[in-house]
Amino acid sequence: MYKGLVACRAGMGSSMLLKIKVDQVISEQKMDLQVEHGNLDSLVGFNGDVVITMEDVAHEIANQVPYAIGIRNIMDKEEIKAKLDEFFNSKK
Repeated sequence: MYKGLVACRAGMGSSMLLKIKVDQVISEQKMDLQVEHGNLDSLVGFNGDVVITMEDVAHEIANQVPYAIGIRNIMDKEEIKAKLDEFFNSKK
């Protein structure tokens, strides 16, 4: 089971909406990933496998986390699925 963090700068509305969509994709696709919600401060001490965030934030944190996924449209489950698939393919 992989461990992920869904985060945005403040950890308020946008990342919570993104987490809901990520959870839906994980459930629908039966992905081996468990995600928690937080803000960028949650990166301190985070020892998981992947951080899922907005596209601009992903570029900023790419060197601070094992794998960063940047989502352009937080309501687009197809985009989320495609980028999660890329993550899982990188682990093979």
